[in-house]
Parts: sequence; structure tokens; C-alpha cells
Amino acid sequence: MTQLVLPQLAALVSQTRFADFDAATRHKAKLHLLDTIGVAVAGAASVETSASLAALAPRPGGPSAIWATGRASDPRTAALLNGISAHAFELDDSGGCDHSGAVVVPAVLAALPVLNRPVSGGEILQAMLIGYEVARRVLEACGGYEVHNALGWHSTGSCGPFGAAAAVAVLKRLPADQIAMALAIAGSTAGGTWGFIHNGSQTKKLHAGRAAEGGLLAADLAEAGFSGPLALFEDLWGGFFATFARAPADPQALLADWGGFWRLNRCSIKPHATCRGTHSAIDALDLLLSRHGLRPEDVAEVRVAISGFQHGMCGGTRLTSRAEAQMSLPYAMAARLEYGRVGLDQLETPAWSAPEIAAWIARFSLQIDAAMADEDEPALTLITRDGSRLQTRVDFPLGGPQNPLGDDRIIAKFDALCQRVLPRDRSEALRDQLLSLDTAADAGPLLALLS
Repeated sequence: MTQLVLPQLAALVSQTRFADFDAATRHKAKLHLLDTIGVAVAGAASVETSASLAALAPRPGGPSAIWATGRASDPRTAALLNGISAHAFELDDSGGCDHSGAVVVPAVLAALPVLNRPVSGGEILQAMLIGYEVARRVLEACGGYEVHNALGWHSTGSCGPFGAAAAVAVLKRLPADQIAMALAIAGSTAGGTWGFIHNGSQTKKLHAGRAAEGGLLAADLAEAGFSGPLALFEDLWGGFFATFARAPADPQALLADWGGFWRLNRCSIKPHATCRGTHSAIDALDLLLSRHGLRPEDVAEVRVAISGFQHGMCGGTRLTSRAEAQMSLPYAMAARLEYGRVGLDQLETPAWSAPEIAAWIARFSLQIDAAMADEDEPALTLITRDGSRLQTRVDFPLGGPQNPLGDDRIIAKFDALCQRVLPRDRSEALRDQLLSLDTAADAGPLLALLS
């Protein structure tokens, strides 16, 4: 009799210890935790978080902090709101489920205050690493990012709940059978489509929060004895892959070579405040300008060869909201040329609505190259005012595993983001707690600073 996939996955999760992760992976996890909290603290001031707070009106006095707001609520509401904050400004990490940090970290930290025991920093990082691992493996079993998202699913919302459920189950020290049930229940919280892309709406941010909330709920229910479909990952009508994946899915991707390559190590930390799909073009402009000693005013035209998948996701030129600007490769290039960088200030309304931006976008042309694979980065041809044609393509954008940001830049990003919202002394204390978390016997001081 063939053994079901989901209990096998749960057994792997249950048997994994913090010591199983190498030192470099543990250090990278700490940096991703730092980065996620930094972007979430800044995102607490976003219109998405403000609207969500108004709609949910969380009752005061709950155990779990709603970061950088001075408010607290029940764990699920805190996970939802902190997930929205973490994804609000498109500065959170990518390459996991896709946005694993904005899903896993809010779920883990919201669950901590109700455990009624001291929790070490190592336990937090272990839970986080497992969350990243499971969420990414679910996406890979669906065929990968391009295949799954091409069906219309936003993988942060559809695959993320499994990562949050696994992480919280590990933190709760649930046995393997309850971990399996948490993952089974998480499948019923999966969802979120790319419909937002057509009008620049805000629901993309909701997907991270709902995935965090859904995974936390799944782990809570499993602990209480609630049941879910253990055959969720089998080839059955109503199964996850039959519903969310284009055949043939690969359920064995959930199990294969566990521990051979930890999935956190394929994730990126963002230097730019736009969709990761725009970053290669920003970096390519940087490279061409610096390599040839050019100024923006020397640029007459930019032609972009781009895959159909990337064009559908990031090729838009309509700019009527921050969300549309965040997802627009033409805007990212225009912001780089007009303002010299693509940070949070360049995502404010005066920046993307400026007439100079429209003038830049009029000089750009995007052409779908049918020979390009979905995941190929765009190729740029820059034409100068004197007629020179300069070409390049950045295959490994800054911040990715093949071209990582240094620790100092990640820490500087955290400082700049946190100090938009928090006093400097509190921001620095939070940073120091996070950077020493792996040696902390009790994460209580971290929670105190977040509250």
C-alpha cells in the first residue's frame, strides 16, 4: 500500500532539529527575520494596514502585538495585520512561496505569547526555517512559480499557509500526526488570485496576511483535535494539486532530498521597493550608466525584450495607484532615471504621478520575445542621444543568492525602515535583539520591543 505523502512530510518536519541547519543557513535566517520585521514596521504606517485596522477594530488587551501601532490583539488577528504590513511596501523577501517572510514570521511571532513557556531564539529560527522549507516545496510540487502563477494563483496566498502552519506547529512542539493535520487543514485556507494586477488594487497585500492567519489557525485547530484531509497531496478530485496545479504535479518534490538544500537559501532580500520582477531592469540601467559614464539626460530611448510571463506581470504602464507603480517595470526604470533610486519615497503619489515619469515611460518600448523562458530576465538596449546602442541583461539581480546584499546593507535597510516609524533608540534595541537572537535563551525581550 502506497504511503500518503502528507504524513511523510510531517515526519520529516517533526524529525528536523535546529542543529540540522548549517551555520550559514542559520545566519541567513536571522537576516531574513531582521529584514521582514523592518519592512513590517515601516508597513505599519501604510494605508493598507490603516484600513485593515479600521475594518477589524481589534479589541485592546490581546496577547499578540500589532507591530509598531501600540496595539495588540488575538494571535490570528495580529498575524493577519502584521502580514499585511510586511507585504505592504513590496520590500519583503521573495523566492520562497513567493513572499515567505511576510507569511511565516508574522504567524510565528503572533503564536509566541500564548505558548506559556520561554522560547529560545533558536526555536524561533528553526520554526521559521521549516516554514520557508515547506511553503517553497509546495510551490515546487505545483510546478514552480511561473507555472503556478500562470494559472492565476498568487503563490504567497495559495502556498504560504502550509509554511505558516508548519512553522507554528513546530513552535508548538506538536507531534508528527498533528503536524500532518495542521498541513491538511492549511489547504482549506489557501487562495488568492492575480486579479489585483488589472486595476492596481490592494488585495495582493492581503494574501500574505491571510496566509499567516490561515496557517496559524490550522495549527491551532490541529492541536485541538480538528481533522483535515490527509490525502490532500494525492492525485484525487478535490486534492490540492488537482485544484491548484497544472498536470503533472510532482508530490514527491515535497519530500525529495530533505536537508540537501534548505530552501531559505534560494530567497532574496530586496534592495528596491518594487516587485522582484522589475529588479533586473533597475540593475541593468545602473550597470549601463556606470559602465559608460552616462547621466540620465544622455538616455534617448530604452528597449526591453521580455518574456510573456514577465510582461503580463510587470509590463503595465498605467499608474493610478502605488500598487500599480510597485508592479510596473517601466515605472521602476523611470524612477531610477528620474530619482536615482527606487525606494519608498519613489512609491509615493507625487513621485509616480509626476509628469517627468510619463515623459520617461514614453521613451520605453517593451517587446515580448517568444524565445525567452518565463523566468528569463529582461534584456535592455539603451540608445543614447548621440546614437550609441548599449545592451545588457542582469541575470542575477542584486539581493538574490547569486548576488547577495552584504550584512551591512541589510542592517542599514532595517535601520532606515524602522526609523521611519520608531524612535531611534527603540529601533536600535530591536535591531540588536534580532542580530543576537540565535544565542538568546528567551525571546521575551524581542516581543516586548515589538509591542
